[in-house]
Amino acid sequence: MATPSIADLMTQKLETIKSSSSAQEAAKKMSDKRISSLIVTDENGSAIGIVTERDLVWRICVHDASSKLTPVQHIMSSAIVTIEADSQIDVAADIMLQNNVRHLLVVQDNESNKPVGIITPSNFVGYLKNNLDMDEVNARIIESLKDVDNVST
Repeated sequence: MATPSIADLMTQKLETIKSSSSAQEAAKKMSDKRISSLIVTDENGSAIGIVTERDLVWRICVHDASSKLTPVQHIMSSAIVTIEADSQIDVAADIMLQNNVRHLLVVQDNESNKPVGIITPSNFVGYLKNNLDMDEVNARIIESLKDVDNVST
């Protein structure tokens, strides 16, 4: 059996937000969609950064800043760490560890840099759950990790 590529694991639905939107709008959208990140786009729709729940906590809450008055462009992370869709799973894990990121933007290829999906720890948890031969206790641990990631990343 061939090792699946990142394209087989990634979440294909990308949610975006304009760089001029407020941090409050970003938080509301993440809450409504039950996701942990948004791809930040410029006026032309090009990906220029990523904003995560952690960005909101560390750059808004900790500093007692106004989420309503702070534009996403002031709290987003850029440049975005990317990986090509045909890359292997272990390569993605290595890139995430080396760059200390929990969200990896998947691009069609490095030349076009066109976003086609995203990889988060939840994607790896789902892969491990489906591909490891484990007992019931370990299966419940893996499932609980997936639930924690969906709620708190």
